[in-house]
Amino acid sequence: MKPEEQRLWSMVAATVHPLPSRFAPKTPRPQTLDAAARIEPSRAQEAKQRLREALEGIEPNRRHRIAKEREEIGARIDLHGLTQDRAKAALEGFLHRAFDDGWRAVLVITGKGVQGDGVLRKRVPEWLGEAHLTHIVAGISEAARHHGGAGALYVALKRKPRT
Repeated sequence: MKPEEQRLWSMVAATVHPLPSRFAPKTPRPQTLDAAARIEPSRAQEAKQRLREALEGIEPNRRHRIAKEREEIGARIDLHGLTQDRAKAALEGFLHRAFDDGWRAVLVITGKGVQGDGVLRKRVPEWLGEAHLTHIVAGISEAARHHGGAGALYVALKRKPRT
């Protein structure tokens, strides 16, 4: 940040005050790994481990087939410009539809953010690892460059059980 930008930012930050408690959210916000790290180091390690286990990467051969388009990417969703709440709702609806339609791989475009630290880029893998999506999501992996690279994810979906 340039010195002038930093000076302006510090002036703005000095004028920001927390909202009164009546505006505080009534439901607790989901805990991110960063928040868990501030609570207790051992709990943070457990949370990171659970996230890694829940979100195993796509098998290398399958990822290669998806990247080379030998395994079809059934659908794509672009979350650019959406708030976190709208993006999460859109992503969950999209995944349920793709799973119901029998797709095995989808592309989720999150964008990289201004300096590669986009909020959706960080949050989408957490959302994909949530318990209510474990019956759908088989794994995730960063997309190949021609599909969006670091700003996109391949999401491998599990097979739909035969009925």
